[in-house]
Formats: sequence, C-alpha cells, structure tokens
Amino acid sequence: MQFAELKRREFITLIGGMAAALPLAARAQQPEKVRRIGVLMNRIADDPEGQARFKAFVQGLEQLGWAEGRNVRMDVRWTAGLAEQLHNYAAELVALMPDAILADGAVSVSALQGATRSIPIVFVAVPDPVGAGFVKSLARPGGNTTGFTAFEYAIAAKWLELLKEIAPNVIRAAVLRDPTIAAGIGQFAAIQAVGSIAMELSVVDLRDADAIKQDVAEFAGSPNGGLIVTVGPFGANHPNVITTLADRYKLPAVYPFRYFVGVGGLISYGPDLVSQFRPAADYVDRILKGTRPADLPVQAPTKYELVVNLKTAKAIGLEVPATVLARADEVLE
Repeated sequence: MQFAELKRREFITLIGGMAAALPLAARAQQPEKVRRIGVLMNRIADDPEGQARFKAFVQGLEQLGWAEGRNVRMDVRWTAGLAEQLHNYAAELVALMPDAILADGAVSVSALQGATRSIPIVFVAVPDPVGAGFVKSLARPGGNTTGFTAFEYAIAAKWLELLKEIAPNVIRAAVLRDPTIAAGIGQFAAIQAVGSIAMELSVVDLRDADAIKQDVAEFAGSPNGGLIVTVGPFGANHPNVITTLADRYKLPAVYPFRYFVGVGGLISYGPDLVSQFRPAADYVDRILKGTRPADLPVQAPTKYELVVNLKTAKAIGLEVPATVLARADEVLE
C-alpha cells in the first residue's frame, strides 16, 4: 500500500508539473504582439528633410526596442503639402485603427483631429499648439494629443532683426507667408509688431509657384528690399523655388530652417526639427506602454541654430558682418 501510494503521488506530481509547464511553453512559442503606428508626413516622399525626420523617428523607436516587422508596423503617408491628400490620408490612417499616430506639422494635426478624438496623436514641428486649439495647455494638454512645438511666433521678430543686421541698407521687406493657416497669420503679426515703423512691410502669399514668382519679381523692381520667409507647407516642400528667386533678384533673405540654406538660402535661424523626432519616438513608446497623451506635457525646442551660406552672400554681393559669423552655429562655404 505504501509503495502504491508513493507511485500515485509521483504520478500526480508529474502530471501537475507538465500542466504548469505547458502554458509557459505555449506562451514562449507565441509571437510578440505587433503594435500599429500611423505616420502622417506633410512633405514630399523623397524630400531629404522629410526622410531625415522619419529616419530619426524610426531610429528612436529602435533604440527603445521597437522593430518593424517584429513588434511594430508603421503605416506612413506623405501628403506633399496638398490639402486634398492631407485629409484623405488622415482618414485612411484613422480607419486602420493604429495604437498611435505621429503627425508632422500643424496641418497634419488639424486633419487628424478632425478624423479622431480617441486615437493618441504625437505631433512635431507645430507652432503655438494652444493657440491653434490642438491642446488645452502645454503642461496639461488634455484630450488625445501632445507633442513638440516648433517655436513661438515671437521668433519671427528675430528674423526681421537678423535681416536688418546682415543688410543694413534694406528698408523694405516682403514677408512670404501662408494666410490660410494660423502660423502664417501669427508670424506676420509678430513681424508687424516690431517692424512697421522701421521697415516698409508687404506680403507674398505662399500658395502658388507662378503667383509667388510674379509677386517677388514685382517687389524686386524697387531697390533696398529683402525677404523674410515664414513657416508653411509650400516652403517646406518647395524651398528651392524661394531661394532661387532670392538669388535671381539678389535679395537678402532670412529663412526659418536650415534646409533652406542647404539649397542656396542666405541665412536661417530656427530649431533643428529633425532632432525633435527622436523624443517623439519616446512619447509614442510611452503611449504604447499605457501612458495617456493628456499626461505628457508639450515640449518646446531647447536649441536654436544660426546657419549662414557665404557662397550665397558672395553671389548677391553681400558681406556678412563678423558679428553674425561669430554667432553662427554653422557656416557653409
């Protein structure tokens, strides 16, 4: 009896151990859960700046343990700055029911918020998200949206000051802006606030290439003029159109981002937006792990960069002051 009882206990123990081990083995064989991330880029697909931003985002995710095809799938849409594509692609991404969406620029956020108020949205390169109504406040964004600002509108006043510093003879400035977006209106207002007395200001709407060419040519017909280029979808996707015009008419021009200088622009002052896409990956990672967008504060740029193109300065007959060169983060020769 004792021997039989011992065998019975050993059998029960063996069966119990096997039962406990089976779920563990089954779980070990199951593939890792794949999360879905939507990406709405407001640029042309082969644009170097856009590719650099997207690459920085992907690298940030990889450093946090997310890999395409293993535990994450990314659905990417490139709108090329076209309003029709923007809204169509925003609707497409929302219909895929991703776990989070990365939004490049204010117009992307606007389109996405029009399509969903529940799927988490992380934005990058958005000026004044509070004024645009995307979030309730920077510290407590509320809702389903948070991210990283491009700059405050007040920086536009710095562009005017910089234009006057590099070209003291300039008494007329054409402000290239998009009047259909809040950022275009806000940036021009900031320039008006400081420049209406010392500078004769006019506007060139950034919407149609042919109209821009005509307006800039007309502006260049009178002497002592310069350009201030503000942020908008047209400039982001067609920076060479503007820089070519400035070079053709030998107009000193100040730009908001480095990529303008990279295609022949004279000087830029603004944040490095590519670097913001890495922390955007961190926000997406935190959301995928359960954090609500409402609990992630909107962050502002921590560094602004001044970039000068001496080759362009020489081509338009301008000598950049030593004081500007001394402050420059980068000088292209």
